[in-house]
Amino acid sequence: MQISTRAQNIEPFYVMEVAKAASALAAEVAHTDAPMVFLNIGEPDFTAPPLVQEAAARAVRDGLSQYTAATGLPQLRERISAWYASRFGVQVPARRIVITAGASAALHLACLALIESGDEILMPDPSYPCNRHFVSAAEGKAVLIPTTAEERFQLSAAKVEAAWGARTRGVLLASPSNPTGTSIHPDELRRIHQVVQARGGITLIDEIYLALSFDAQFGQTALAIDDAIISINSFSKYFNMTGWRLGWMVVPDALVDVVERLAQNLFICPSTIAQHAALACFEDASLALYEQRRAEFKARRDYFIPALHALGLQVPVMPDGAFYAWADCSELCRKLGLKDSWDFAFEVMNRAHVAITPGRDFGTAQTAQFVRFSTASSMKQLETAIARLRAML
Repeated sequence: MQISTRAQNIEPFYVMEVAKAASALAAEVAHTDAPMVFLNIGEPDFTAPPLVQEAAARAVRDGLSQYTAATGLPQLRERISAWYASRFGVQVPARRIVITAGASAALHLACLALIESGDEILMPDPSYPCNRHFVSAAEGKAVLIPTTAEERFQLSAAKVEAAWGARTRGVLLASPSNPTGTSIHPDELRRIHQVVQARGGITLIDEIYLALSFDAQFGQTALAIDDAIISINSFSKYFNMTGWRLGWMVVPDALVDVVERLAQNLFICPSTIAQHAALACFEDASLALYEQRRAEFKARRDYFIPALHALGLQVPVMPDGAFYAWADCSELCRKLGLKDSWDFAFEVMNRAHVAITPGRDFGTAQTAQFVRFSTASSMKQLETAIARLRAML
C-alpha cells in the first residue's frame, strides 16, 4: 500500500515507543520486589473529581448525549469565560471560546485555519513533538530554534526577529513548556508578540499547563496581552480529564466562524458527555480540590528536583509549572559509559525499573544529553524512583 508523503514525514513519537518497552518489561517484573515505576508519561495520577464524575453519569442517565454545536455547549463556554475572569483577571468573551476534542484538535484547527503550504512556524528546541507535527499536517514547516537555560528554554524576541524569513508565518509557543516545565516571562512574551505583529504574523501559544503554575510572575495568560493571540487549553492536565479528550481554544473574533466551519466538517462536535461533565469542573468544591492537587504537584517538584541534583542529574532551570524535570544526564552517561540520553533511559529502565523519557522526542539541539522525568506520579513513587537510581548510580 502506498503511504502518503505527509504521513511518512511524521516522525515516531518516541515517548510512546519507550512506553511500550517499559510496559513489556513491567509485565515481567510486576510480581517482583521491584515493579516498574513510570515517570515517563505526562498524565496526572489524579482523576476527575467526584462532581465531574457525577455530572457525566447524570448526563448519560438523562440522555444528554446528542450532538452539540461544533463550538461546544454555550454554558461551558460561559463557564470558561468566567474562570478566566476569576482566575486570571482577564475578560475573555464566551463567543471567542471554541470547545474542542482535546487541545490536539484545537491545535489542528488553528494550524489548518492559518497555515498555508510552505509556511514556516518558529518553535523552541526543545518543545513538545506533536506540536510541530500539527504544523506539518497543515503542510507547513516547523522551524526549531535552539534555546538555552539562560532563556528558560524558551524563544526570545531577539531570536524570533533573527530567524524571521520570507516564509515565516508566526510562532508556536508553550508556557509552561513540555518537556521543561518552564514559562516565558510575560514581558518577553509581550516583546515576542510585538515582533510577530510588526510582521503581520500569528502568535499561537499552548497554555495547557498554565493553571499548574507555581510562581505568580509566570502564572498569567497570554490573553492579557492582546486579543490577537490564539491560546490553546485543555481539561486534561489541571482538570485531570486526560482520557475525556476535551479542550478549548480562544481565538480572535475574526477567526471564530472559520474555526467553526472547519470543526463542523472535521469533528462534528466534541464529546457531549465530556462537555456536560466539564461544567462541574468550575464548581467551588471541584476548584478547591484542583488547588489542593496543584499544591501537591508543587510539593513533588520541591522534593524531586533537589534529589535529582544530588544524584548528578542537573536540572538547569527550576520548573515553574507543569510536572516535568528536564535533567542533564551527560555526566552520568560518561560515568556509565553510555552514548546518550536514549541509552541512559533504557539503562535506567532495565536496571532500576524506572521508566523515563529520553530527549530525542523534543528536538535536536541538546536533546541527546537530556532526559525528561514526569512528576505526575505519587510522592511514594518518586521516592522509590530516587532510591533505585541512587542504588544504581
